[in-house]
Amino acid sequence: MKSELATKFQDPSRGVYFIGTTPPKSSLEEAQLEQVSQKLLERLDNIDVDGLIVYDIQDETSRIDKPRPFPFMETHDPRAWSKRLHQQSGKPVITYKSVSSRSSEEFSGWLTEAWEQYGIRDLVLVGSPSSNGDIKLPLPQAYETLKASPHDFNLGGVTIAERHAKKGDEHLRLLKKSESGCEFFISQAVYNHQATADLISRYARTCKEKGETPKRIILTFTPCGSAKTLEFMEWLGISVPDATKHRILDAKAPLEESIKICRNALEQIIETALPLGVPLGLNIESLTNRKEEIDASIQLYNLLKATLDLKLAEQSLSK
Repeated sequence: MKSELATKFQDPSRGVYFIGTTPPKSSLEEAQLEQVSQKLLERLDNIDVDGLIVYDIQDETSRIDKPRPFPFMETHDPRAWSKRLHQQSGKPVITYKSVSSRSSEEFSGWLTEAWEQYGIRDLVLVGSPSSNGDIKLPLPQAYETLKASPHDFNLGGVTIAERHAKKGDEHLRLLKKSESGCEFFISQAVYNHQATADLISRYARTCKEKGETPKRIILTFTPCGSAKTLEFMEWLGISVPDATKHRILDAKAPLEESIKICRNALEQIIETALPLGVPLGLNIESLTNRKEEIDASIQLYNLLKATLDLKLAEQSLSK
């Protein structure tokens, strides 16, 4: 059976909406895993989502000199967590896979297991967090290995606007990943809307020059309610302008302020993307397990989904 998301992604007149989550730490037993999944899916009961996104968490200490604000913990296999969430919710799940630590043969075996044992149909491949260290399988070679696989995954890629702000070539990476089979892209969490708008604008213009249709970009947003969360966001490489930092930290209600900032950011990006024909989607995550931030992520989801739906409805009226 093929991916049902692939069909939804083909319709540029609609948004696609996801909740992002990480697999639980590997020390959790079956009863606790059941508890965690039930709690997550209860939160989704009252919202209209197209699916979930499950990350493959890596120890990224090679990427940055600063110590990690929250300790890295090994997690359960993302494929197993995706399968559990899919079976319990009936929703499609996009599964991330970090490819650098396995050989091409090992990765090929991983793909077969993912398809046959875990029912994975929607996949995002992620390269090494840095060029240092032992990279057994660079991302371009992982795409080649995937092409040789008999399984027809709905493939997506990661896009990082911060990289574009520094190097100015992220739009070319998107085009290259499209040539490798990527049908959609998921952004890093957005707090610098200008960097994201610049990337989308450059990408759309280059697609037009080449006579290609832009792929869908799923924008990730996350609430931020504390200095510690902000520190973690910056450690992850998320660009937060100084004025935005101060707005959050100086606010009486930092979480509410961060939600306002995210909504404003989305509106600014929509004004750039939709006239250029770039289809959008949303992925809302909580970067911590603090209850306040998890609850805020659901509020943020509802607000941003309503915002994008309204803009798409207005666009369809003006056609």
